[in-house]
Parts: sequence; structure tokens; C-alpha cells
Amino acid sequence: MDYKAAGVDIEEGYRAVEKYRELAAATASGSVLGGIGSFAGMFSLKEILSAAGGMEEPVLLAGTDGVGTKMEVAYRMGKHTTIGIDCVAMCVNDVLCHGARPLFFLDYLACGKLDAAIAADIVKGVSVGCRETGMALLGGETAEHPGVIPDDVYDIAGFALGIADRKKIIAGEKIRPGDALLGIASSGVHSNGFSLIRKVIPDMNEDFGGMPIGMALLEPTRLYVKPILELMEQIEIKGMSHITGGGFYENVPRLLPSDSGLSPLVHDPLGPNYQGSWKVPPIFARIAYGIASAKGGSTNGGSTMGGLTGAKAQEAGEHILRNDPVIRKTMFNTYNMGVGFVLALSAKDLPRAAAFLEERGFPAWEIGRVEKGSPGELHFV
Repeated sequence: MDYKAAGVDIEEGYRAVEKYRELAAATASGSVLGGIGSFAGMFSLKEILSAAGGMEEPVLLAGTDGVGTKMEVAYRMGKHTTIGIDCVAMCVNDVLCHGARPLFFLDYLACGKLDAAIAADIVKGVSVGCRETGMALLGGETAEHPGVIPDDVYDIAGFALGIADRKKIIAGEKIRPGDALLGIASSGVHSNGFSLIRKVIPDMNEDFGGMPIGMALLEPTRLYVKPILELMEQIEIKGMSHITGGGFYENVPRLLPSDSGLSPLVHDPLGPNYQGSWKVPPIFARIAYGIASAKGGSTNGGSTMGGLTGAKAQEAGEHILRNDPVIRKTMFNTYNMGVGFVLALSAKDLPRAAAFLEERGFPAWEIGRVEKGSPGELHFV
């Protein structure tokens, strides 16, 4: 009996690490000291602080997260190259909410039985995410857990570190009544709510606009770092929120301090009198249809549901979203509904900010405002 016979293939681990080296090297800058294979990753702050013109009080901001059960969709579709981007985005978008410039990323990949090619595909996505956000992939860990994790199962988590001058940290304390909320488009479902999705959409090969719906669901989480950091140099951003698990109800109020005496008011894009530009993407209508079907097949609008797929299921889902307030609240309390990131800023700055983001490929719309009210409560109007 040896380690390999017990389920841990050291040689396969070596092959995976060799593939990681090139991927990590593609993200490195002059601030990275050493390389993959050391006991610890090393990152010098000298260049960063010099480029920033010095900081009165440098503050490090950290975030950690994973991809959750979206991984299971990747297994079923046999596509692993985007999951790593999701992991980076889930971490770095959170750190961005306080105005931090990301510095480096570490990942943790766990599996039942290591396949170096699959592991490299996952880390390839991590490398892409790091390059797109200006971070160095500083290192990580790949762990085999035979007998604990099934042989063909992987899971990934990550850790992002950023930096900001304390006086420039965005914490919402400058938000005032009448300030506008600017929503920035998501790329799809992102990386939350997949335990529910997998229950209500059992067939990942169902047609969705000419592709399997599983492939549409694997569209990676949008990375907001570069355009937001650029926008911060143009206008004052008073608060930011990353719309993740808990959807609008949990995340939008987080851009306000708990003692602010203010509440966010969000325009309901599915309301009968809505005149704005925010359109809820079709994937969310399909999920809503699945939820209604799983609940027993009827909506408050009186129609009977069940058994539809593809475009017909999406059309039925749109009806449900507009007519069933219970399911609509479930959706807004779980998913981003087409808005992955929200900014609070002065109303006079909103048109300029929206145009700036649009020019960089990030559609953005006025989705609401801030008014006096009970802290922590979001209201749709």
C-alpha cells in the first residue's frame, strides 16, 4: 500500500502544478517575488505605493468566496474553463465595493481524484480573471480527498487581497437623500442560486436560444473592477453593492451604513408603469417558470403551468414574473435579475457615469434612489 493506492496521485499533482506555472506567470508583475512552488506567495508593495503617489494610511481589504453548486453544472456540461473566472469575480467584486485596487489572488482547488487537465482548465479561468482585474495569481493549493469527495467532483474557493488609502475607502457614509442608484448589467445568473436552478431546470441540455441552457448558465460572472476603478477617478462614487446571494433585498441595503437612517428605493422593472431601460434577461423568466412548476403549476394570475421547455417556458415565465408577486420576490431575493453591481452617486453625476460605463461595454441604468427610511430595508416602487 502506498499513497497512490490510497487515492492520492502525487505524480498527477506534479503535472497539474507544471500547468499552473505558466498560467500564474501570465498574471505576474514586478511586484511578485518568487513563483509557484514556494511555501508562501510573496508580493512587494513598493511599486503599488509609488504608483499611487503614496498613501497616508494604506489599508488592506480581503475577500474570500467560492462558486457553490454552479460547479455541478460545469461537471454535467463538461466545461471547466469559466468556473475559475467566477471564483475570481465573486471575491474581487466584493473587495471592489469599498474602492480597493486588487493586488493578488490565491485559490484552493479540492477534488476526489485529480485530473491534471481538468484542474488546469479550472485554473486557466482563474488566470483569465486575474489578468482582467490586474491581479497576480500568487499561488494556491490543490488537494485530493479520496473517500471524502467523489472521484469526479471538484470544488474551488479563492481569496483576493486589495489595497486602498483609508481616507478614500467607500463605506456609504457620504450618501444623502436623493442620491441616485445606478445599476450595471450582469452577464447572466453569475454564481448564486444554483441549488434552486438545478431543482427547477433538471435538463441542462434544454434548448435556450439555440444553445443548451446549461451552457448559458455557465456564462461567467462579470468582472467590474477595471471600469469602476477608472470611473472613481472621474466622479465621486458614494457607495457600491455587488448583487450576489440574497439578491436585491440583502445586497442593495449593504451600500448604506446601518445607522444612516436611509433606505434604497428601487424601480420595479416588471411593474406595469415602469418606463426605464432595465430589461430582465430571459434566463430569469425561465427560472421563474421552473419555480412555478415545482410549486404545483399555478400562478396568482390563474394560469396552469407545467411541462413547457425552451421559448414557451420563457414566455410563461415572463407572465409569472409580472403576475405572481410571491415568485417575483423570491427571484429578486435570490438573483441579480440583470443587474450585477449597483453604485450610489449624486443624481447630477448619473448621466455621465452611465455614458462612461456604456462606452466600456458595461450597460448601466438608473434603477432607483436613496431616501429617508428604515436602514436595511429595500423598497420596490
